[in-house]
Amino acid sequence: MPRLTKIYTKTGDAGDTMLGDGSRVPKSSVRVDAYGDVDEANSALGLAIAACDADGPLAELRNALLSIQQDLFDVGADLCTPLASDETPGKRLRMTDGQIDRIERLIDVHNAALGPLESFILPGGTELSARLHLARTITRRAERRVVALLAAEPDATNPRTLVFLNRVSDLLFVLGRVANVSNGGDVLWVPGANRETNQGGKADES
Repeated sequence: MPRLTKIYTKTGDAGDTMLGDGSRVPKSSVRVDAYGDVDEANSALGLAIAACDADGPLAELRNALLSIQQDLFDVGADLCTPLASDETPGKRLRMTDGQIDRIERLIDVHNAALGPLESFILPGGTELSARLHLARTITRRAERRVVALLAAEPDATNPRTLVFLNRVSDLLFVLGRVANVSNGGDVLWVPGANRETNQGGKADES
């Protein structure tokens, strides 16, 4: 475990940073972008967790989010350390199939209690649902960054990081729906709801 005794080191003042293997790269690199976005997603999850009571009806959802936060830190650690061709299995912290399987089980459990979707939904409803959707969209951005990283450095990047982020974003979508169950359900998208229907600018009232 890392032991932090000093917060500022001044080693990044020139615009570069050290990766987990000791190499230094620009802070604008696609790898730093990737794990930086994972960190942002984790922070957004913290906001969602703060909206859940530890002992209330959302305690189970809160516990699921806390476990995902731990996993997202694992994703960041994995992305921060490029794969090496001679890497000893188990020496570095890498995402596993078991972590992906666990997220898939959570999706299945929580989705089973929801009705089928009749339309696309809007990110909103309860405050918790809105925060979960915010975390979902940031996770999607992190996923896109990892796609770019895999394209740029395929031999140095664990593809399970991409799969895991994809599953987490799916789970957050489902949990966003769960958070609205007690508040009237999903907020549905109405295609063209505010589209003008004539030159006078009057909306369709039929």
